[in-house]
Amino acid sequence: MRLFIAINLNDEIKDFLSEAIRELKKEASGGNFTSRDNLHLTLSFLGELNPEKVADVKAAMNRVKAEPFRLTFSGYGKFKRRGGDIHWAGVERSEALFSLQKQLAAELADAGFSLEEREYSPHLTLGREVRLSDPAADPYRAMPAEGRTMNVSRISLMKSERIGGKLVYYEIYGKDLK
Repeated sequence: MRLFIAINLNDEIKDFLSEAIRELKKEASGGNFTSRDNLHLTLSFLGELNPEKVADVKAAMNRVKAEPFRLTFSGYGKFKRRGGDIHWAGVERSEALFSLQKQLAAELADAGFSLEEREYSPHLTLGREVRLSDPAADPYRAMPAEGRTMNVSRISLMKSERIGGKLVYYEIYGKDLK
């Protein structure tokens, strides 16, 4: 099973980002765009795991000590790729977010999971392999993300699978922050 740990977004933020994705699609000649239901902020990507390892992931999540915090969005960007760019919405650097992610990574590593070693770069993927019709276009000009916030009070162990040809993410375990 393909797993990751994430912060799921509230409906207001999902609606806002879905509108940003609609604007991006208008400017794009192609790409794979994130569905509203799959919008999230990844904390740790675990990849393919045997189902018996889920208990170890849950235990690692349960050892994390973090209080609820506010997540503030901070604009858009893209990672340049040869076959089309990855477009994303960003979040402001937050000690609470980075502490949560660092603790989670340490607990997972202590439990024997191998994780990516690159620095954590929090972002919400809006589209992959995106090619803009006009490379100089700004698809988000009417959709400023700055100042939008949401409360974070839970982290979720998410499963990713294809159902009827559609990529679906759903929570298989959650830990409330206290």
